[in-house]
Amino acid sequence: MCYDADSAPPSFTPATSTVAESAALTLTSGDGTEFAAFLARPARPTGPGVLVLPDNRGLSDFYRATAVRLAEQGHPALAVDYYGRTAGAAPQERGPEFGELPNLLPHLLALTPAGLDADLTAAIGRLRATGATEVTALGFCFGGRQAFRAAAPRFGLSGVVGYYGYPDALNGAPGPTQLAPGLTAPVLAFWGGADEHIPAAAVTAFDTALTAAGCPHEFLTFPGAPHNFFELSAVEHTDAARTSWQRLLAFLAAPDRLGPA
Repeated sequence: MCYDADSAPPSFTPATSTVAESAALTLTSGDGTEFAAFLARPARPTGPGVLVLPDNRGLSDFYRATAVRLAEQGHPALAVDYYGRTAGAAPQERGPEFGELPNLLPHLLALTPAGLDADLTAAIGRLRATGATEVTALGFCFGGRQAFRAAAPRFGLSGVVGYYGYPDALNGAPGPTQLAPGLTAPVLAFWGGADEHIPAAAVTAFDTALTAAGCPHEFLTFPGAPHNFFELSAVEHTDAARTSWQRLLAFLAAPDRLGPA
């Protein structure tokens, strides 16, 4: 698990735009599946739309709050849930026990690349319907892995950002490292130097694969930071969280301006 049910994202910059609308939505995937989402819209959009991809718990208050934080900076933001096919389109009715690994695991193992792609495509279309001509994906943990996958041309994204998304093969399924030859959108990735879940060698291999593929990218590793350092209560890692947030906002403004790959 990445974030507990009561976790919250940090907030560093004053709001620059009033959030005109934030509401729960039900979207329909390409195969007819209904799934939950949460949309936050600024009164005065000043940047691209952001598709927010949660960790493996799915849509929670952490990601609703993250969408609002982004809308406060002028970005229409849509956070999605992954489990419409197996758990229905009402995550608020599942109860906290749903996020416990023994209960979550059957739903997690039922996810397929085709289903995830269909849901992401529907969500991107909904963001574009708000007037967002450009869309960037932002994911955390499991969602970071999905954000890296979404750098493929079929999604039409202007960039992708992943916080501690596991890049290597997992349970026999190819990961972003193996898929790198087909990734083209600019990639910004944040890593914790003390992340026990993602070995430094896996990060290096992903970096090498993106370089070989000619995919523009920038990796920032924060020494001593754990897997989930971007969190309000992780006060000892506030500097890492603040730096990553500032770099994220700069990337949203200009995804083609990356630092050293």
